[in-house]
Amino acid sequence: MSEAAQKNPLVLFMPSGKRGRFPVGTPILDAARQLGVYVESVCGGRATCGRCQIEVQEGNFAKHKIVSSLDHISEKGPKEERYEKVRGLPDGRRLSCSALILGDLVVDVPQDTVINAQVVRKAATDRVIERNAAVQLCYVEVDEPDMHKPLGDLDRLKLVLEKDWGWKDLLIAPHLIPELQAILRKGNWGVTAAIHRDMDSSRPFIVGLWPGLKNEAYGIACDIGSTTIAMHLVSLLSGRIAASSGTSNPQIRFGEDLMSRVSYVMMNPDGREAMTKAVREAVNSLIGKVCDEGQVDRHDILDAVFVANPIMHHLFLGIDPTELGQAPFALAVSGALQYWAHDIDIDVNRGGRVYMLPCIAGHVGADAAGATLAEAPYKQDKMMLLVDVGTNAEIVLGNKDRVVAASSPTGPAFEGAEISSGQRAAPGAIERVRIDPVSLEPRFRVIGVDKWSDEEGFAEAAASVGVTGICGSAIIEVVAEMYLSGIISEDGVVDGSMAARSPRIIPNGRTFSYLLHDGEPRITVTQNDIRAIQLAKAALYAGIKLLMEKQGIDHVDMIRFAGAFGTFIDPKYAMVLGLIPDCDLAEVKAVGNAAGTGALMALLNRDHRREIEQQVNRIEKIETALESNFQQLFVNAMAMPNKVDAFPNLSTVVTLPERKVLADAEGGEGGGRRRRRSRE
Repeated sequence: MSEAAQKNPLVLFMPSGKRGRFPVGTPILDAARQLGVYVESVCGGRATCGRCQIEVQEGNFAKHKIVSSLDHISEKGPKEERYEKVRGLPDGRRLSCSALILGDLVVDVPQDTVINAQVVRKAATDRVIERNAAVQLCYVEVDEPDMHKPLGDLDRLKLVLEKDWGWKDLLIAPHLIPELQAILRKGNWGVTAAIHRDMDSSRPFIVGLWPGLKNEAYGIACDIGSTTIAMHLVSLLSGRIAASSGTSNPQIRFGEDLMSRVSYVMMNPDGREAMTKAVREAVNSLIGKVCDEGQVDRHDILDAVFVANPIMHHLFLGIDPTELGQAPFALAVSGALQYWAHDIDIDVNRGGRVYMLPCIAGHVGADAAGATLAEAPYKQDKMMLLVDVGTNAEIVLGNKDRVVAASSPTGPAFEGAEISSGQRAAPGAIERVRIDPVSLEPRFRVIGVDKWSDEEGFAEAAASVGVTGICGSAIIEVVAEMYLSGIISEDGVVDGSMAARSPRIIPNGRTFSYLLHDGEPRITVTQNDIRAIQLAKAALYAGIKLLMEKQGIDHVDMIRFAGAFGTFIDPKYAMVLGLIPDCDLAEVKAVGNAAGTGALMALLNRDHRREIEQQVNRIEKIETALESNFQQLFVNAMAMPNKVDAFPNLSTVVTLPERKVLADAEGGEGGGRRRRRSRE
């Protein structure tokens, strides 16, 4: 080994894999910062906050050509021993601000470095998000007033923040100025300042100030959906998710879907104010809920990131959404936005900030931007289809070369609305359906019951929750199963002649229905139910097909279902129905609330904010209403799976029935009295 290498030991940080040589005697914390490895510290190297814990790995790491040993790190000094005595250190842990490099090291940065955390909860996402939060806590010891140096308390605070932490040109939240002197004196001139800076080009703000050492700051990541509001409460210092929860969007009482809410604003002078107030109250209530669950004071929340579809985005911010209800569907603002939380009535710390992700287009919102950030089609070599199925489906299709996006008005059918026995996913709702192709007898599973309906003990297990209706995932499955078993034709018409084979096929006026559950309540799938599903799935598929044409492709390589509903969709049945195009089923995955994950990424790392702002500017927006062939694509997509498109991947796992086209009974309602068969 060269003399230079001996004087400058090699240090490898895990799990990041970053490595570099440093002079003997360099604190490990300084080495981490020089390499860009995120190791938190609030106290400025005073060994009081305990956030900079690391572990030294011992052994011969041949792959990295490093022999790492505890002998290659300095022994505990007085500060570290004092911390260990007062606060305690887990076995094998050291404080990186005090531990000095003496030789080659492999250093592990534990992902659970959280001080005084009551509970380490399961993460809402299993991805590791590199932390670079907009908020940093900085402990400083301010010089006491001196009659010979007549600087004000704030000026001396700014000086020491620059000297100890490098913060220059600091601004301060106005509400802190009247409190400043009392806080400094209560802390005996030792205080913790929360500094907020989003963009490097912007001036940093002191947004919080506490006497003594403040060891925790939190943020929220929130997805405001038209049906549901979902929220994560997160430690900004460790990245730990302290709690996650959701609640119904109270705006539902003003209208089930987005356009009905726009109509409500148009028809009622105080409609916008009423819906804005309702959603903000729901957000504040949800903040209280996650804070109770995580045992966190809501006034420790200093940063918040929100995503929402365009109409929810506008209503949350107090913007009239009327222009989004009519062509050309103009957004009041499409770029990213920043607010003081209290300016939009969000009850967190008085200095708390709000960041709103940018919207992509008139009906492709900040939620789609969040999902795009989370799944990153713009980084893929292969063609990725990202689809969020809701009352308004948002579709993003692309790869590293080009990304296009559109929205498609699927309506609320997939969420149970417009379906005769439909309901939201709740205990008692049917969530899975299978139909025997010979007997046409169904079996199903109900939310809250582990057994299938044909298994012994089902009736007893279901007695407490009942069998109350059909939720979205089951609506897709039952229609797909009805098609696979021949109960309905490819055009979605119930075959009335099947009544001779099964009492499950029952007349319903001029049409026929399928009896799924003969109990209380009686659950049937009607011809109109099937039509509602066909219209919804055709709108989605036609939008997807339009984007595929724009990309010049005839197939997609991978499909990602985003949103709560997408989590419960069985990809095979979605394809049988013709909700999505043909694809290798192994490449079709549900990614949960990807919009919420994107919000979480933007909360924990401000670099992700710049990333999605740049990508949104590159995404090409397609307005389906202006495309001349959309109507034909829609008509083709009414059939199951599709009138013209082949499904070779699906055909390898499902035997699709022979084509059976039945004439609709009067007025297109569907029926089985006149029919013809054709085979291909």
